[in-house]
Amino acid sequence: MASVEIDDVRKSFGNHPVIKGVSVAIEDGEFVILVGPSGCGKSTLLRMLAGLEHISSGEIRIGDRVVNDLPPKERDIAMVFQNYALYPHMTVADNMSFSLMLAGVPKAQIQERVKPAAEILGLSSLLERYPRQLSGGQRQRVAMGRAIVRDPQVFLFDEPLSNLDAKLRVSMRTEIKNLHQRLTTTTVYVTHDQIEAMTMADKIVVMHDGIVEQIGAPLDLYDKPANLFVAGFIGSPAMNMLSGKLDEADPSRFVTGDGIVLPAPPGIASARGKELVYGIRPEGVSLGGTVDLKVQVIEPTGSESQIVALLGKTQVTCVFRERVMLQPGEILNVSIDPRAAHLFDAKSGMRLTD
Repeated sequence: MASVEIDDVRKSFGNHPVIKGVSVAIEDGEFVILVGPSGCGKSTLLRMLAGLEHISSGEIRIGDRVVNDLPPKERDIAMVFQNYALYPHMTVADNMSFSLMLAGVPKAQIQERVKPAAEILGLSSLLERYPRQLSGGQRQRVAMGRAIVRDPQVFLFDEPLSNLDAKLRVSMRTEIKNLHQRLTTTTVYVTHDQIEAMTMADKIVVMHDGIVEQIGAPLDLYDKPANLFVAGFIGSPAMNMLSGKLDEADPSRFVTGDGIVLPAPPGIASARGKELVYGIRPEGVSLGGTVDLKVQVIEPTGSESQIVALLGKTQVTCVFRERVMLQPGEILNVSIDPRAAHLFDAKSGMRLTD
């Protein structure tokens, strides 16, 4: 195992910069997820870490070695790809052991590595099958097993669950997290799915347009987003955003552009007079109160009710644990906990701290 240090790394394709000075410190044994929308640069950064893309400038260290110019096979990493990349003419056992065979590892040692890896991943009864005889989840476990038997310093995952159905993605998230807890190998994982990031990571790196927007533990990013982008990206359903200003006479009141008064978070009186964005997560809204919403859509899920409604002219989403029996067009009275609200500077997008 080893730590990973990405120091002011940049990457350009021609005159087009795609990674614009990214720095990330990953501790030994940590599970770090790079997350962001398509085109943000997260997969390019992972490929540079793997040695599959050259970096334009900056430095990448794995353990105590600078690996900028090392080929992939000398970096002591193992990568799990989105498309599994299994050899169709080889059995599960042969797929898992192929890299060891190429490295000239004796057959007895190969079996000693493949057997425990297969047991960890529940593949022991499938070792003689071919990829065409496996489900999507089983194929992904084989790809993970191929990485495990190499006993690398760092695991790299490039959107490994994106080809699986929704139910299987949930179970595979648990399997990958459990695998990391057992092996404690440093892991860097790329996904565009913020639910994967929130449920699996020790630390999340939120990327956007080739830069890092925020780094932190999942709940830290959820509770204290650094800016409007992180606030809107982390959390599902997304945070509700309303434009307006603090009341000049009473800074405990936020007044939207529609003239609707909402309770402002405490300690932000210095923001009076500024154009602001008021953020409240769907679960920060409670039934009963003085704020009126006009119901548009009700989406019951069984365990909770998701309501899409109008607050003035702005569409907002609320999530209630209670079952709400309303019809579109009816008025719903709610309250907002000011301690759950956030204020952002409309011009810079940065969150105002209390």
